[in-house]
Amino acid sequence: MRLSQRALTAAATVSVLALSVTGCSGDSGDSAGGGGSAKVRFGYISDYNGASLLAIADQQGLWKKEGLSPQYSVFTNGPLQIQALGGGSLDFGYIGPGAMWLPATGKARVVAVNTLAYADRVIAQPGIKTIQDLKGKKVGVPAGTSGEMVLNLALQKAGMKPSDIQKVPMDPATVVSAFVSGQIDGAGLWYPLIDSIKAKKPGLNEVGSTKDFSDKAFPTAFVSGTKTDKGLTTKVVKVLQQANDYRAAHPEEAIDAAAKLLKVDRAKVAADAANVKTMTTADLVAKTGDGTVASWLDGLGEFFVGTGQLTTVPKSDTYYDGDLYTKAYAK
Repeated sequence: MRLSQRALTAAATVSVLALSVTGCSGDSGDSAGGGGSAKVRFGYISDYNGASLLAIADQQGLWKKEGLSPQYSVFTNGPLQIQALGGGSLDFGYIGPGAMWLPATGKARVVAVNTLAYADRVIAQPGIKTIQDLKGKKVGVPAGTSGEMVLNLALQKAGMKPSDIQKVPMDPATVVSAFVSGQIDGAGLWYPLIDSIKAKKPGLNEVGSTKDFSDKAFPTAFVSGTKTDKGLTTKVVKVLQQANDYRAAHPEEAIDAAAKLLKVDRAKVAADAANVKTMTTADLVAKTGDGTVASWLDGLGEFFVGTGQLTTVPKSDTYYDGDLYTKAYAK
């Protein structure tokens, strides 16, 4: 699936988007330690899932502890980060469940599972009350993301096909503006962006949600390029694991840290965090060992085969570095 030129342009102008804030990206190298520190180019999405561990790592001095100096870049979605990893302009990034088909096709490596996320929705203009009511209507969606994933899931549940609607690929910023201006009838998108829309369209309806699928898991993850140095990856994974355990033990402080990095009102970050299930690193290691993580990834793989984004379901160990994740925790 090719990403549009508009989506590529969005990568350079993302400050118009996410959480209705600007200035969410920056170089935190000075705070993480300079001198002989190894630079790590890290991409993220400006929401709680994408930013909380990076914010904690900064605040707790975890990068410096591993001899690393991060340089952050904010993106509007996961597929753009996968492109940047492939192009050599990023070392690591963050993706939601809707972009997991890209590592599964060999375009990146999953180095750490982050959370289980339930922030994705299908929204509709006031007066449109069900997914069936969107038949024949224009629905904006960022291609290859969790927004498209939840839209396809909702259509399947309703016994509908993508051809039953007019699916319009758009970058997230354009989805927001197009919905607010009434140019589209519905959208497949996620919180906190939906909160930004609700501020101007309080009467919108949620006609589909990942919360409707209790039999499925929607893991978010951190990814690396396919040729990223394993030694560097191990150090980065250690930082993420330590930050993850701090987040699990101190959820309120984690929200504070994310709000500070994102430069956004704490209440918005707290609302975003409410759509997230966090796990300790020990739990993630155990779930890696007993095959639970593999079952999550296989479940997504089966879904992506159904959408045509994958032709077959690859074994999770071909793109998830579970052994590296486990060994990094053991050391």
